[in-house]
Amino acid sequence: METKNNIFSARQLEIIEAAGKLLSHDGIASLTTKNLAKEMGFSESAIYRHFKGKEDIIVALLNYLAINMDERLTATINKDVSPLDNFTAIFKNQFNFFKKNKHFIIVTFSEGLLEHSAEINEAMQHVITIKIKHLLAIFKQAQQQNLFTDKVKPEDLIHIVMGSFRLLMFKWRMDNFKFDIVKKGDQLIHTILLLIKK
Repeated sequence: METKNNIFSARQLEIIEAAGKLLSHDGIASLTTKNLAKEMGFSESAIYRHFKGKEDIIVALLNYLAINMDERLTATINKDVSPLDNFTAIFKNQFNFFKKNKHFIIVTFSEGLLEHSAEINEAMQHVITIKIKHLLAIFKQAQQQNLFTDKVKPEDLIHIVMGSFRLLMFKWRMDNFKFDIVKKGDQLIHTILLLIKK
């Protein structure tokens, strides 16, 4: 995992990386300070010098995802190409990223996290806001260029598209990541464009 402009220390990034490995192999229940310390080869007290506990680490994972996503999507969008190409590029980028970083999906779709933590809820909202920011600009440009239907507001198109994206990711998570998310993602991109293109 890499991000250019981050708010984390080198040690915090190491802990986030180790947390990702635990999540990928054994799910959300495995993410404890004891398991993290064992994974990293040092004491639990060393973890607590950087994070207050499990919730704090999950918030850090989500904040990392938000920063990383903003950087990736900003770099992906090309102002010299059609908004249709940018729409496709954004989603291809996302599917490829999550295929390599499944632990973010495990965190995003773990039951009970949002209900019990305002901090996690806020961090999740920030991730969603980043995605909306990039998509909304593309949708507005596509409508201005008469490429997307103008019968639906861009803000409503966002709900339809992001809802479809999250449903596919949820199905992938529930299927224990068995199907090829990039291939299924390409099919979803094609279907959505059939529905919203003029």
